[in-house]
Amino acid sequence: MAKTIIAPSILSADFLKLGEELERIEKAGADWVHFDVMDGHFVPNISFGIPVLKSIAHGHNLINDVHIMISDPKFYAPKFIAAGADYLTFHFEACKDVRECLEVIDLIHALGAKAGISFKPRTDVKKIVPLLRFLDLVLVMSVEPGFGGQQFMKDSVSKIVFLKDYKNNNPDAHYLIEVDGGINETTGQICRIAGADVLVAGSYIFGQEDYEFRISELKK
Repeated sequence: MAKTIIAPSILSADFLKLGEELERIEKAGADWVHFDVMDGHFVPNISFGIPVLKSIAHGHNLINDVHIMISDPKFYAPKFIAAGADYLTFHFEACKDVRECLEVIDLIHALGAKAGISFKPRTDVKKIVPLLRFLDLVLVMSVEPGFGGQQFMKDSVSKIVFLKDYKNNNPDAHYLIEVDGGINETTGQICRIAGADVLVAGSYIFGQEDYEFRISELKK
């Protein structure tokens, strides 16, 4: 099995000590850092935006994995990439059709970042098939987007399996499969076996005593 990439979500970090939190996860073996950006419109919550990303994007050696749960990704994509996003993942449902999704993907690539797409749990994964060969990452939401601390949705596993099988049977598909929502040592193992490459974890890591132990549990 290939190495599992661990991307702690700073949505669960202590923002009074954000610099220290980033240092801790890096020393503990994290590979990426995950930014959950919410606008209060596309999802019913507001988190943080461009200023937070810009202030910390170059203060560590992790990959900046930015998930924008926002309306109008085409307008905001250049701003998040300029602020330091390495991977920029937007939502399929935030675009009016597949053509607009492709326009956003092309824009992200033209600006030098990796392009990812995500979709809500009730969206049929097959709807994104026309996009798969253009993507660097597909983010499977195993909870409803917008809030942290939710329970893992078991039906997300079949979506991971579908995406893995598609990639195995299509040489032009090269995307990583990322999973976000309710990830712990048990659900993480389920996702890895199903074919996930990247695991996003928030409260399972942040706020715990031993970050290194938690991250190693997700990787092993």
